[in-house]
Amino acid sequence: MLNQRKAWLRDCILWRLTKESMKMRGKPVSGRAILVLCLASFLAGSLFTSRTWTWNSIHDHSQPQISIIPQLESVTQDCDHKRKLVEGKSGDIMGEVAKTHQAIQTLDKTISTLEMELAVARTRQTNGQVPIERESNQNLQKAFVVIGINTAFSSKKRRDSVRETWMPRGANLKKLEKDKGVVVRFVIGHSATPGGVLDRAIDAEEAEHKDFLRLKHVEGYHELSTKTRLYFSTAVSIWDADFYVKVDDDVHVNLGMLMSTLARYRSKPRIYIGCMKSGPVLSQKGVRYHEPEYWKFGEEGNKYFRHATGQIYAISKDLAAYISINLPILHRYANEDVSLGSWFIGLEVDHVDEHSMCCGTPPDCEWKVRMGNICAASFDWKCSGICKSVERMKDVHNSCGEGDGAVWNVDL
Repeated sequence: MLNQRKAWLRDCILWRLTKESMKMRGKPVSGRAILVLCLASFLAGSLFTSRTWTWNSIHDHSQPQISIIPQLESVTQDCDHKRKLVEGKSGDIMGEVAKTHQAIQTLDKTISTLEMELAVARTRQTNGQVPIERESNQNLQKAFVVIGINTAFSSKKRRDSVRETWMPRGANLKKLEKDKGVVVRFVIGHSATPGGVLDRAIDAEEAEHKDFLRLKHVEGYHELSTKTRLYFSTAVSIWDADFYVKVDDDVHVNLGMLMSTLARYRSKPRIYIGCMKSGPVLSQKGVRYHEPEYWKFGEEGNKYFRHATGQIYAISKDLAAYISINLPILHRYANEDVSLGSWFIGLEVDHVDEHSMCCGTPPDCEWKVRMGNICAASFDWKCSGICKSVERMKDVHNSCGEGDGAVWNVDL
């Protein structure tokens, strides 16, 4: 038993010497140093053994001997304690890893904020295109998502159908903004004759509902790419949001499901979410969605690069800031969804093909509701929106809506 403890003691001394050598500032241990440690351990063990045998041979067995067993037990306990400390450090290491990951995320958000502030400062110096809503970037309104509903002067009935279904009104609109950080606005510019009948009609509608975001932009169907650029630039100069969404006024949206969908991608700094498609490049003049710059996309019959369909899409704060920073030099194609997709080519951007944002109208979205898969947005592909949306928006809402209380129950 004593010999076993001696051998175990040598092992313990070796283990402790090895641990101490590994602690030396993380420097690699050379082969020569390892050899010296091994020889020192061997000599120490031999010397200890010889001294023990000499002591036993000199003294009579009948006389009381000095026992080294308590000392060995003490060293054993000390070694066990050291081992437990080393093993316990694994939990501390995981904790440090978690703290480091959290610090990296905080740093990413700080960088994003600085980039956004730079974007706001630059856009405010660009010919006064963006209205100065705040004197300091620190006073930007915090939000989770800004949802801009693209609309036109002739679309009052569409706006009313949206207000009567999925968009909160009055006090509830303000409450949604304050409690959930969800900002919803109709986005529109000005007519070619500022202060004319069309502008006065929008002014009266704004006075009643207070749900517009006005842009310094002349409205026109062929100016949608310009309007999209300016919408994002204006939004980042007013709201400090995690996401910015563009949706057409003939699309049905379940706000609660949209919020939950976006929340899943909150950790991604540069993300582009929508129903990704790659349609044909139409070179023939006179057809809908004709692309005058078709030759840039290669041979006739080629398709566009992947991009989110224009009915609804979302981008993160970093991408909205990127658009704002580079506003004057972003190229505009005939179709605004193609333009947006082109702005992100060559960037480190995550493209997310989110099918819940492009459900069909009943029976498609209705069947998905029954299966528990509520859609974030619904429209008809053949009409690039809900066909006859003024008449059908309420029916789609009744069949495919998530319920009035859903948006208030989302935990962000």
